Amino acid sequence: MLGQFYRPMFFPVLALAVAVVVTPTAAVAQSNYPSRAIKIIVPLAAGGVADIVPRMVAEKLAARLGQPVIIENRTGAGQIIGAEAVAKAEPDGYTLLATPPGPLVTNQLFYAKLPYDPGAFVPITIMTTGHLGLIVNPKVPASNLRELVAYAKANPGKLTYASSGAGSPPHLTGEMLQTAAGIQVTHVPYKGLAPAVTDLLAGHVDMMFDNLGNSLPYIRSGKLRVLGVAGDTRIAELPDVQAIAETYPGFDSRSWFALVAPPNTPPAIAAKLSQAVAEILRQPDMVARLHDLSFTPVGISPAETAAYIKREAAHWRDAIGSTLIKSQ
Repeated sequence: MLGQFYRPMFFPVLALAVAVVVTPTAAVAQSNYPSRAIKIIVPLAAGGVADIVPRMVAEKLAARLGQPVIIENRTGAGQIIGAEAVAKAEPDGYTLLATPPGPLVTNQLFYAKLPYDPGAFVPITIMTTGHLGLIVNPKVPASNLRELVAYAKANPGKLTYASSGAGSPPHLTGEMLQTAAGIQVTHVPYKGLAPAVTDLLAGHVDMMFDNLGNSLPYIRSGKLRVLGVAGDTRIAELPDVQAIAETYPGFDSRSWFALVAPPNTPPAIAAKLSQAVAEILRQPDMVARLHDLSFTPVGISPAETAAYIKREAAHWRDAIGSTLIKSQ
């Protein structure tokens, strides 16, 4: 297990852009937005659903706005590198961040100091929500959660679990399981879930909490095994797989992907993007494609996005407050 987390836990809410005095030139620029290509930075490696979902949205957004929308993967340092790049970008709506909870909520639990303020990003929308599954390589001698816990207790530290980086929800969910079950497994961080799944398939690591959209094809083919869903209820895609909360009450960890802009981005730009993405997420083909990835489309306003992230911050504060996390 990791060492005790000593740092006080503060969770700044993503700031809604405040009213500012806009010069005539700036006002014209906003009214003409967008007039050139938009870049969306994804702080994870290409190939996983954290990369696939923004690409799906970007393709539709480009058609709707009449300008190219480019995805750029900037990996490393627990998703900090990509987030920092957006935090320091011009607040003109042409550089955005599409991200799971790490850079906005959970990194500040794990790192004593960040090179950006998580609460300063301007919220645009929550694109999707989904479920994390406890996935194992078939070589692991366990066909259900009870057997996995028994094996881990008999072999402390022998099992390894992958994540998309230190401080990411898959990492912290693994820590939650260790605390809840009283087991010891060894954390192996990656630069995204896609390379982690690759090593899980190869047997280089034993288990992980993964977005089910990544793992379902391998689960259905028998190449991987799912032992539980990290939520309070079972899901339709896997009705015979228990919710971990059935064994450990209150165990709940969900995945979500937000779209945010650099600090001080004008509210009008955030609102325009939020409305466009919401309309995209309501299109029947998008709904169907996201459901195939085991995701639920969301598409809420900037104000609702700020409130959503505030709730998630409170959830992780309570959940991680009971685990053993070491400040970096």
